[in-house]
Amino acid sequence: MNTVGFIRKLPPSCRKFKSTLDEVRESDILLHVVDTSHARYEEQIGIVNKTLQEINAYDKPVITVFNKMDLYETNTFDPWLEEEVRAEIVKELKERWKNELQGNCVFVAATEKRNIDELRSVILNKVKELYRVRYPYKTEYLF
Repeated sequence: MNTVGFIRKLPPSCRKFKSTLDEVRESDILLHVVDTSHARYEEQIGIVNKTLQEINAYDKPVITVFNKMDLYETNTFDPWLEEEVRAEIVKELKERWKNELQGNCVFVAATEKRNIDELRSVILNKVKELYRVRYPYKTEYLF
């Protein structure tokens, strides 16, 4: 899900976005892209999760993509802060969210192409996992 602004301001029953919400309900995997540089990104995560519950799509596998990690670091850290301290803060942030989301998250900086290969790998592994569950008799053809 994307564009939390429209989710916050419009109810799921709004006809204009019905097809978008239907696509969410019919999806096999959801990529929840979070703008980590936004001051209220945690609130936005909650809004998306609440919306998924309201449209009965909360049981879908979700990979949370924490994007704009480069801007998060720029906005959060003072220039004088030591590199080791910066690394520790980022490490703690990642550990927190990996624990909360049972490891179903990736931290990227899309404009810098940072961790894009990890994102691809996480998506591919989730697809393989779903494939094995749905087609256990076809595992020899798996990718």
